[in-house]
Parts: sequence; C-alpha cells; structure tokens
Amino acid sequence: MQDLIHNIADYWQQFLLIASAHLLAVMSPGPDFAIVMRQSLVFGKRFAIITSLGVGLAIFVHVAYAVLGIGLLIQSTEWLFKLIQLAGAGYLIYIGYGALRAQSDSSSANTATQSGEAKALDKRNIMTDRKAFRQGFVTNVLNPKATLFFLSLFTTLVDATTPLAVQSFYGVWMAVVTAAWFVFLSYILASNKVRGFFNQFGHWIDRVLGGFLIALALFLLWNIVN
Repeated sequence: MQDLIHNIADYWQQFLLIASAHLLAVMSPGPDFAIVMRQSLVFGKRFAIITSLGVGLAIFVHVAYAVLGIGLLIQSTEWLFKLIQLAGAGYLIYIGYGALRAQSDSSSANTATQSGEAKALDKRNIMTDRKAFRQGFVTNVLNPKATLFFLSLFTTLVDATTPLAVQSFYGVWMAVVTAAWFVFLSYILASNKVRGFFNQFGHWIDRVLGGFLIALALFLLWNIVN
C-alpha cells in the first residue's frame, strides 16, 4: 500500500489530467446518460442506481483491454473496431426502439384505473435488478464513445513506464467516479418535482430519449460507412 501511495504521488500530474478528462467525458450527454435518465424516469430511483452501478463496473472492461494492450489490437484492426461499433449501434437501436413504443398511462381503461401501487408493481414485473444492471453494463461496454476515450487516454496521457499498480488505481478511480455521478443523477431525476412532471408527459419523454438513442446509433453507423 505504501508503495502504491508513493507511486501515485510521483504521477499526481498525470492523475489530475486523467481525472479531469474522464470527469468531463462522464458528464457529457451520451448513451450512458440517456439510459440512466430513462431508468430513473420510467422505473424509479432503485433501478436507475442499479443501472448506474452497471455503467461504473463496465469501466473496468475498458481499462483492462487498454492496460493489457488489447486496445492497440482493437485500434490497429479496422474490422474488429467496426464490429464493436456495429454491436454498440445495434444495442442502442434495440433500447431506443423499446423507448419509442412507450404508451401513455391513459392509453387504456385498465391502465387509467390502476392505483399508484399497482402501476409500480407492474413496472417491477417489467424491469428487474439483473436486467437494470445488464442494461447499464452492456450500454457502457458497447459505447463506442467510451472505447475511443479509453484508447486515446491510455495511448496519450498514460506513459508506457507508468506502473501497473498506478494504472489499476486510475481504473478504480474512474469506475467509482462514473458510478457516483450516475447515482447522483438518479437521485436528481427521481425527485418528486421531476417525477410529477414525468407522470404527465412521461411517455413523450421516453419517446424523445428513444429517438436520441437511435439518432446516436444512426450517427455511429454513418461514421462507419464513411
């Protein structure tokens, strides 16, 4: 532990650069932001937090391939990187299509007569802890924006001489910060005022988020083709 602290102290400037770049990347809107926002507004704070933890844990996947040198393979193998991009675009379209199909709570007589508890129970039957975690994890792992970020981060800001223990610390830090940011976002979006607004216009917000995810996927596909 003392050796790790000593090494981090030697690389504190590098750490500040990486931490700053990562924080700006995490806070910028993207697929992770959209999926956590949707989970919070549609299914509530609990599932949004679980999704946030999935997003945070997925950071270790990016750090692992960057540290182990697999990132160089991905970067130098065009067809492999395009395959990852296509998988990410396909998953975004899948999630976005589900959001576009959101229906108004007043769309049927049965739904209109349900109590608040019955609605919550119905939503829990649709979303589970495992599914919420998986959506956050897969969305981040297949997020081309995250892939490009970590490839550039570990090839420009991290020196080849940086000890593995220090690079591992960077990974833990970024995973914790990512999860913390989206958990914080989950609490904000689950506030009574936000949820009250969502109860009136929720299906439209869900459709807008779905359209946003599909637009991101189409933009990604356009970049792949061109």
